[in-house]
Amino acid sequence: MANFNKVILIGNITRDPELRYTPKGMAIAKIGMAINRTWKSETGESKEEVTFVDVDAFGRQAETVAQYLKKGSPLMVEGRLRLDQWDDKQTGQKRSRLGVVMEGFQFLGGNRNEAGGGAPEAPRSRPAPAAPKTEAPSDADGPPPEDDDVPF
Repeated sequence: MANFNKVILIGNITRDPELRYTPKGMAIAKIGMAINRTWKSETGESKEEVTFVDVDAFGRQAETVAQYLKKGSPLMVEGRLRLDQWDDKQTGQKRSRLGVVMEGFQFLGGNRNEAGGGAPEAPRSRPAPAAPKTEAPSDADGPPPEDDDVPF
């Protein structure tokens, strides 16, 4: 049987990222996200619900989100669901929490100086793949190809 565990979230950061390091030097950032959903009820009334999700980032991604994001920043996260289970030290009861482990992300919104706010321009979490190298076309082949780097 095949398994697939993939989550894509777009929302706003609910608090400044908490960055810490393990004894071996691995960076870990804890991020809270709020994802809003709006819809119209059968009566035409506008409804809204908010889902709060805890996201854990590791390594260079953790350092990057901690450096560039703050409370209210819009963010897209790609990741996987993870169930954490532990025993509550005070009550002795078993506890659990469903969270997301970040595997990739993208900053949303413009520069803080632009209208709309958001995070500052920063490198993407994954480098864009390099275009395959081809030889320059001769004049007989027609006009040179257009640049595929679309600015949106």
